[in-house]
Amino acid sequence: MKIGAQFKFFKVVWCFLLVVILFVPICVFGKDKIVIGQAWPLSGPVAAAAKISGGTIYEMWVKEVNKAGGIYVKEFGKKLPVEHKIYDNESDIGKTTKLLEKLILEDKVDFVLPPWGTAWLYAAATICNKYGYILIGGPGGAAKLKELDLPYFFQVLNFSETQGPALAQIYKEIGVKTAAVLHRGDLHGIEYGSAIAPHFKEAGIEVKMMKSFPPDATKDFTPLLKEAKGLGVDAFVVACYPHETIAITEQAIATGINFNAMWMSVGPYDPVIYRDTFGASVVEGVMGGGAWNAKTSKGAAELVRLHKEYFKAEPDYWGALYYWSSLQHFQQAIEKAGTLNQKAVRDVLATAKFQTALGTYYYDKRRFLAKECHPGEIGQWQKGVFEVVDVGPKRTAKPLYPKPSWPKKK
Repeated sequence: MKIGAQFKFFKVVWCFLLVVILFVPICVFGKDKIVIGQAWPLSGPVAAAAKISGGTIYEMWVKEVNKAGGIYVKEFGKKLPVEHKIYDNESDIGKTTKLLEKLILEDKVDFVLPPWGTAWLYAAATICNKYGYILIGGPGGAAKLKELDLPYFFQVLNFSETQGPALAQIYKEIGVKTAAVLHRGDLHGIEYGSAIAPHFKEAGIEVKMMKSFPPDATKDFTPLLKEAKGLGVDAFVVACYPHETIAITEQAIATGINFNAMWMSVGPYDPVIYRDTFGASVVEGVMGGGAWNAKTSKGAAELVRLHKEYFKAEPDYWGALYYWSSLQHFQQAIEKAGTLNQKAVRDVLATAKFQTALGTYYYDKRRFLAKECHPGEIGQWQKGVFEVVDVGPKRTAKPLYPKPSWPKKK
């Protein structure tokens, strides 16, 4: 081949390579995983509850996705495995926001997962929307998030706005006439306290005691238990977190103070940290936020089986089915969008209905999980099962009333 011909040949080859470099994204060759970040309480006051009430679900989802080869992304023409990058927020809200900024700005993760707790979620939603990152909610929920109307935030868990009226309906059905309502002095507690009282009034239930207590500072609930008992109320209702739920139950048992109905928001739904701590016969009749169980759906039964396979324990019976289903919906949204672009995936999340373990899963116009998708609002321990006792077709058992007395110590 003559020199001139060789030059032309190499020129053509070079032009072809240049076209490939310019018009075929480098990411097609270089993208080998989807990195998802999370600022989660690995230490601090809520760490133990967070691990069981949510943490296992995110861990299991990543493992199941990777076992199947990853998430298919059309843009890259292949399945990409998921890398779960977790930073310890030490149960601190300020640290949570800083770590989220680190994940987004420095680590440049593809997506983020939520922290644990209502106040933490509220702070995280604002940060993620600031940077145009999707945040699919998890353990926590607040009506104030609906007021903010953040376009990249999706509320997954049910909370006071649906649980308050459901509890009032149940109490009206079983004949509760009077109640004591207590709440921790934070976003979770204040919202629950303010939501429950009006619904009780509408149901003809007199609130004879309404008090708040300092979050994470109150250790002795005996004075509050005695005050409520002295007022002769039928129901003792507390918006609190798991460590407070444990303390209240321990102190009620120790003092022999019982009520015809007893409901605590966060904690009773957990078979490990609540039912198994005290024993199924001891917590018989206690109600809590939730709710679902293996009878809810085939997908719910499969989640229980899978969780026991992974962790040798049942999942929590409030949020686990919600979180698991939200992740299944999220994965299908990525696959339908065919890209990891935040806005493109967000638009699919906001409008698409997908089948999940919970059933048909979709968000309403404010990007809150549609109420009709909820498997239940209120649960009650009956013979070791956290039964859905809502008034309506999703009920898995009739409410047990009055609640049995605490078993006497032998």
